[in-house]
Amino acid sequence: MARRIHTLAGYIHEYQRSVLNPDDFWSQIAETFHWRKRWDKVLEWEFETPSVKWFLNGKLNITDNIFERFLYTKGDKPAIIWEPNDPEEPHKVISYKELYKQTCQFANALKAQGIQKGDRIIIYMPMVPEAAVAMLACARIGAVHSVVFAGFSANSLSDRINDCSAKMVLTSDGNFRGAKTIPIKDVVDEALESTSSVEKVIVYERTKTPVNMVPGRDIWWHDAIDGISTENTAETMDSEDMLFILYTSGSTGKPKGIVHTTGGYMVYTYYTFKNVFQYRDEDIYWCTADIGWITGHSYIVYGPMLNGATTLMFEGVPTHPHPGRFWEIVDKFKVNQFYTAPTAIRALEAFGNEPLQPYKLDSLKVLGTVGEPINEEAWHWYHDHVGKGRCPIVDTWWQTETGGILISPLAGITPTKPAYATLPLPGVQPIIVDNDGNELKGNSVEGNLCIKFPWPGMLRTTYGDHERCRQTYFSQYKGLYFTGDGVKRDEDGYYRILGRVDDVINVSGHRMGTAEVENAINEHPKVIESAVVGYPHPIKGQGIYAYAICDLSDRSEENLKKEIRLTVSKIIGPIAKPDKIQIVPGLPKTRSGKIMRRILRKIAVGEVDNFGDISTLLDPDVVEKIIEGKDTAS
Repeated sequence: MARRIHTLAGYIHEYQRSVLNPDDFWSQIAETFHWRKRWDKVLEWEFETPSVKWFLNGKLNITDNIFERFLYTKGDKPAIIWEPNDPEEPHKVISYKELYKQTCQFANALKAQGIQKGDRIIIYMPMVPEAAVAMLACARIGAVHSVVFAGFSANSLSDRINDCSAKMVLTSDGNFRGAKTIPIKDVVDEALESTSSVEKVIVYERTKTPVNMVPGRDIWWHDAIDGISTENTAETMDSEDMLFILYTSGSTGKPKGIVHTTGGYMVYTYYTFKNVFQYRDEDIYWCTADIGWITGHSYIVYGPMLNGATTLMFEGVPTHPHPGRFWEIVDKFKVNQFYTAPTAIRALEAFGNEPLQPYKLDSLKVLGTVGEPINEEAWHWYHDHVGKGRCPIVDTWWQTETGGILISPLAGITPTKPAYATLPLPGVQPIIVDNDGNELKGNSVEGNLCIKFPWPGMLRTTYGDHERCRQTYFSQYKGLYFTGDGVKRDEDGYYRILGRVDDVINVSGHRMGTAEVENAINEHPKVIESAVVGYPHPIKGQGIYAYAICDLSDRSEENLKKEIRLTVSKIIGPIAKPDKIQIVPGLPKTRSGKIMRRILRKIAVGEVDNFGDISTLLDPDVVEKIIEGKDTAS
């Protein structure tokens, strides 16, 4: 097993070693895994095209390194503790031995349904252990999984199915979410009306909701595994073979499929989990993310399991059936590391301290945050009231594209500052540049965050469109990976993430491209044109503020706004609904037709006295009209 960093001096030593000799540094970590054939070369890369390859020609299977590597020493150890949505329903504890059998059996079931190495499988499921089994079974046979958050609409689901030409969809009859039962099989059925590549749908029975099962296409999960062997030899994969595709919003309307490969992602998620959370063998670790996001991939499934950890999965929401549910679960299972989003922290903080009172929370050793920068007030509440002032907070910065955490404290080792992600992990080389790409050296600087050297967990391409990968991440600043985030490096060299500098809004830790939301709004027949910006939101971090030019000839503003929100929900999903909509007579545009979102952002936050020179706008008067109508936004 790779060494865990124990001291600040140890971190500094490891970091310097990782920068001076990255090949040797990552090679030593990779050697702790089981490889069927050792790599010929550690790294080959250039950021122009781009092309990044780690552990070249190494042969392995990631599930060998979760199961076979641990079965004799940790077979009886809990791999997954699953807590259902309803606290009255019994929880489940699944050992590594049991998870291995379930994974092997489902891998064989997939093969029996015609799935082969390289086929793409969409997973559109609730937070049940079978979702993790599905991911691991795909990895075991070399199929490429693409998990889609089960709150996305049929339209969003069909877009993703079509983009990767998925051969199969794994879903369930329904999904329990707080007090709601969501019929997600119906969403799949609707999505498949506009797709042609899917041959089979396997349906896990969760809610016992009546569903339509299409003969020859749909099969129940329990029928698919009936009589299927629990013995399976994992497929041999190349280090650079695709492990999964995960779709993320960008600054254009079409979601992009981020591709992660096998060897580098394995090494990176293993190493970052071990060190950031300072996980020890007897610990119970809980990440509250959904399996449909990168956090669920890297820090519910792969990172913890590659460390032989016990990972807790929770099906429900933090406020059901009461706002103390998170804390109840922490006490119930004696959780040691707790990893959640600032959005959840702010939402729970709004209930005050009373929901915390019945719970001891004395098992907690480490608190973590993920998905967006955490504000100082929420940081202090989390530290003082949840951690009782004794638990270090790891404020982790990373992205779908990075595969794992890049900048974060190491729990109990790195001195923390509220709202600072602090220092880069070993192997991560950040650089701050101005808008022209000039490096801003030293401390007390602020600019655009880039990375100048590859790390094993990084994306390799965007599925089916490598040029889009180059344009999005590697074209803005020559020879650098551009994160899209602004950053400040303070007098101590600590990094504070300032949020997006492009046309992407971070809503509750989930990135929404402004173009994607605008396209959805514009689908409403009464909307002529729209523009969307982010604005500070007390719970979500950023909310969506939409400006829309509309035909109001036959309906009220209030009804039209309801219809617009329903349209966005149907096309993208409820997560993308605008928080505020303002009907406007026009939008501030340059003479070339570009919408000046800079002005709209300022209006959204009430900064209406310093727009700079707006005389170059096509119609400067429209700005004053938008300001006058700001009170009508709702």
